[in-house]
Amino acid sequence: MAGLIYEIFTSSSLLSLGLYHTICTTRNYLKSPQSYGAKPYHPLPLHHSHHRLKHLQLYLIIVCLLISFVHQILTASDSDPLVKGRTPVHLFASLQSALVLFLFLFLSLSLLLSESTSLLPFPSDLFFALAASLFYLHYSVSSSAASVQTSDLQAKCDTLSGRISALASFLCVALACNSRLFVADVALGGALCLQGLWELQTGLSLYVEAFIPEGCHKLLDVVKGVEGSTKCDLEESKLRAMAILDLLFLVHVFFVFVIVMVTHAAIAKTVPIRRLGSYEALPNVAASDANNHIQMKALAGTQA
Repeated sequence: MAGLIYEIFTSSSLLSLGLYHTICTTRNYLKSPQSYGAKPYHPLPLHHSHHRLKHLQLYLIIVCLLISFVHQILTASDSDPLVKGRTPVHLFASLQSALVLFLFLFLSLSLLLSESTSLLPFPSDLFFALAASLFYLHYSVSSSAASVQTSDLQAKCDTLSGRISALASFLCVALACNSRLFVADVALGGALCLQGLWELQTGLSLYVEAFIPEGCHKLLDVVKGVEGSTKCDLEESKLRAMAILDLLFLVHVFFVFVIVMVTHAAIAKTVPIRRLGSYEALPNVAASDANNHIQMKALAGTQA
């Protein structure tokens, strides 16, 4: 149950962050496409008297990262004998995940200091470059964890999660090189939403009996839903479960596309779109004058 609760917490945090980023990015672009530039984060549009709540998003991110960091530290000390327990593989894999979360936490704290004080100037391109390196590091950690995972389902979920992080890393590199790439900025918000949805799917596929693929099951001796406790007995069942997870991943990708398109359409109706101006063809005055001149000459010749 603890594993499912943590996955739901992670999913809700990432999904809300991705939605907020997508909404703010789309709104800023539609308001002024000419002056648009990607931002590391978007402060709340509050009155000056509530300036302390302006950075509420960063406060929430820091709290969520701190909770996740503590969870990974506690997971590293899990001594369940049916999983890796205190073996070096489990210990170091959990510590690697904790270190990645700590680096994200440190980056968020640095961004908060940069935005709220003048002690640490933090340009946007530098933030995106550092974020790209951290997302790639998360991809590397997820891939290595999947390679030593005892549960086939857990390994597949970790692999797909790592691919999303690799995509986010690529998008951050693009934004670090050119902050005016609106498509990359929106795609980054979509990647965060996709990561959140996949975290939820991971929790359901590993810890909820109704969502575990047919032919796979949780080990009965494991009271807690922990790493490696969901297995597939037959090779055919394992391959079927892998195919189901791939299909579910594509379904979540479709949901993200729908979220992004609906968000863009909804904001476009509420935000006045500034256009560069429309071109309308002017009447051909010269041709009209020429026709009038010909008609006058014809009329004069008739009168003569």
